[in-house]
Amino acid sequence: MDRKGQGVKAQAANLCEEIEARAEAEPCANIEPMERDNESLEEHLVKLLAERGMTVTTAESCTGGLIAGTIVNVAGASDVLNEGYVTYSNEAKRRLVGVSAKTLEQFGAVSEQTAREMAAGAANAANANVALSATGIAGPGGGSAEKPVGLVYIGCFVDGEVRVKECRFTGSRRENRERTVEEALKLAVEMISGPDKGIGIG
Repeated sequence: MDRKGQGVKAQAANLCEEIEARAEAEPCANIEPMERDNESLEEHLVKLLAERGMTVTTAESCTGGLIAGTIVNVAGASDVLNEGYVTYSNEAKRRLVGVSAKTLEQFGAVSEQTAREMAAGAANAANANVALSATGIAGPGGGSAEKPVGLVYIGCFVDGEVRVKECRFTGSRRENRERTVEEALKLAVEMISGPDKGIGIG
């Protein structure tokens, strides 16, 4: 590992230690896509970020860049998104966003802990206020009794706080990836807006 990679890893580890960790990931509600004032979720997110002078980044495994790509669909996204990371392999998770080898060995790539470190590490690497992470089993293969197909952990870092959602989707590979994007955007909007100013969905 080069010096840059070592630095990202060390800083991400320190950042994770400073963040107040929650004992368990939050459940992911099974709800239908919704819009706010005729805005898509990605449009609303970009608007919120721009209004607050914030930037966003992503660290994606099972979505393979789809979260960042959805944000880029919005005109003006370049004002809030400077870079993102596709961390499909464990090696990429370690090198690009500083996920610790110990976390990957103990909990696995598909875990709350890894999603948390991906989000915090991406925010640190990109010097962003907000970071979204996704790691899961999109299907159709690769699942187990403990970690079935459709299990996805979504992490969101906002100015020093990290929340993680555990989702269990039941669609096709494409549908599971698209639902992951939707839930990630919702989580970001909720955290940026605050508990009483979100998008009105549970």
